[in-house]
Amino acid sequence: MAGQPLCLRRLWKAIAQMTAPLPRSCPACDGTAATRIDQYSPPEWDVVACNRCGFVYLQNPPEYEALEEDYAWEKTYVEKTRKGGSTPFSRANRWLRTRLGLLGGRRETHLYPALFGAGRVLDIGCGNVVRARPPITPYGIELSRKLHAEADSEMRARGGYCLQEAGAEGVWKFDADFFDGAILHSYLEHEAQPMRVLQGLHRALKPGGKIIARMPNYGSLNRRAIGAKWCGFRHPDHVNYFTPASLAAMADRAGFSTRILNRANIWLDDNIQAVLTKRAAPTGSGGMGT
Repeated sequence: MAGQPLCLRRLWKAIAQMTAPLPRSCPACDGTAATRIDQYSPPEWDVVACNRCGFVYLQNPPEYEALEEDYAWEKTYVEKTRKGGSTPFSRANRWLRTRLGLLGGRRETHLYPALFGAGRVLDIGCGNVVRARPPITPYGIELSRKLHAEADSEMRARGGYCLQEAGAEGVWKFDADFFDGAILHSYLEHEAQPMRVLQGLHRALKPGGKIIARMPNYGSLNRRAIGAKWCGFRHPDHVNYFTPASLAAMADRAGFSTRILNRANIWLDDNIQAVLTKRAAPTGSGGMGT
């Protein structure tokens, strides 16, 4: 495009602006006013903080269709593996996790039988991985066409199946009170409608059903120390940036109580690991802090 006449470049820019999706409202409180965080925003992507509740999110994420192919996880993950950003806080966190016996994803896997028993479990954004092992019956929702096909084959062999679509839509296609539990492993940060997903899970889970969730921790010391090089920033497929407080507030609105599993070292950890437990009814709308 750089070699094109100025008038033509201006025309393409005007067309792009007219066809671009409208900036999304705050996914936590539906507020429409937000402030751009320039140091975390590349020219084409707007990371903002909601003026009402403070939640940090990507205001102009790609459409779901682009996430299916152009920004599919198996393609964008290479950005994460190339990214640096280790600090003394990272080393201190690894030391503390070892001393406390906090083993991250492996610890979560060991919790599945205690949390879910031998029931039906839905893994949203499962990729091609079936995390829940027998006697759990696995179900999934995955947007990437390639990864869905691999997960669906294994889940069907174990009595479940995987839907190929956006989590915010697919979660509503299951019967109410159908699942004993759900897994949101490195998923909510990718979902443009996280509240709709949590509300759908509140409907789909049995009374007292639990969600085990993992996501980047925007409140970590590493993010403050590293800034834009922090490993939790992945543009444009990370569209929500949670802290323990903002996760708990969003979950509360959707009808869940929250227990942070790695609370002892949460200030050092680049990730949040939490269990959400279904209450009788959501609390409704309301602001929240980060």
